[in-house]
Amino acid sequence: MSKILLHGTEAICEGAMRNGCRAFFGYPITPQNEVPEYMSVKLPQAGGVFVQAESEVAAINMVYGAAGAGIRAMTSSSSPGVSLKQEGISYIACARIPCVVVNIMRAGPGLGGILPAQGDYFQETNGGGHGDYDVIVLAPSSAQEACDFTYRAFDLADRYRVPVMILADGMIGQIMEPVELPPMRPLSDIPEKPWATSGHYGKDRRILNSLIIKPEQLEPHVNELQRTYNEIYANERKAEQYKTEDAEIILTAYGTVARICKSAVNQLRAQGVKAGCIRPITLYPFPDDAFSSNAERADCKAFLSVELSLGQMVEDVRLAVNGKKPVYFYGRTGGNVMDEEEIVQAAKDALAKAELAKEV
Repeated sequence: MSKILLHGTEAICEGAMRNGCRAFFGYPITPQNEVPEYMSVKLPQAGGVFVQAESEVAAINMVYGAAGAGIRAMTSSSSPGVSLKQEGISYIACARIPCVVVNIMRAGPGLGGILPAQGDYFQETNGGGHGDYDVIVLAPSSAQEACDFTYRAFDLADRYRVPVMILADGMIGQIMEPVELPPMRPLSDIPEKPWATSGHYGKDRRILNSLIIKPEQLEPHVNELQRTYNEIYANERKAEQYKTEDAEIILTAYGTVARICKSAVNQLRAQGVKAGCIRPITLYPFPDDAFSSNAERADCKAFLSVELSLGQMVEDVRLAVNGKKPVYFYGRTGGNVMDEEEIVQAAKDALAKAELAKEV
């Protein structure tokens, strides 16, 4: 198939529409504005509905309604806008309604700045809103993956009846790359949803609700949600490993930073340092098996988590490594992006600390 040049945000839209998304509700905020802009033109042409809501809160509740009626629905925003959606996402998770939420991260906290960052990791990988729940979180590192992961997100959402988050930094949203588009999937190929409030006469009454007052009813419902999350953990952990087979120092990063880390690995290898990289594709469920298996190797000496934050994913890396090897951190914030030379030096420093600690 031929490729076309798309922004990451546009690739997300194409992935959504080509796998049956027919309802989009959003509100403008940089750096994801191209998502609603693109959907406002293209989605009606595909027979779908685009609504610019009056707020982020309104947008997520419109998703609740449309997705609850069985429509494949999506919303998008950026950092503070997604924070406003979190109450609705919690309601949707409790009601077991599948949908897709896109977060093109900007620098924070607060309104922060419009440049790229990864400071929303804690929020998204820990549910984000109130209560005991989780959402699947996919982290693309290219425009092609932005398309492919969004396409897949709708199938995952329907399979497990959960919200799925596409978590990308602002660079992934704004980068322009060749993308091979998947074929347009016929709506007739999408499985029916017997739980949906479709409004068809003659069917049993269906209620999708997140208000469960009686504790003897709420507890089994929450436990049932947890069984779903356990199934997701067992089936959906994904990571890419790059030159980790004999690596003494393993870098780990997601999104754009993983691309820079791969270049740093190549530079370290050229300088005689055995380096590798683990790129989590699913941030929830976290691919802890990729880390624990490498931590077991005798020749692996240390891990270095590289992030556009003050250190968030590093906590999951430490849990996965479970004290078997030291885990170090290098990060930038405020919209600043590290270059490969910075990462090379940070990796050398981490390796030196690990070797010194071993001697002591």
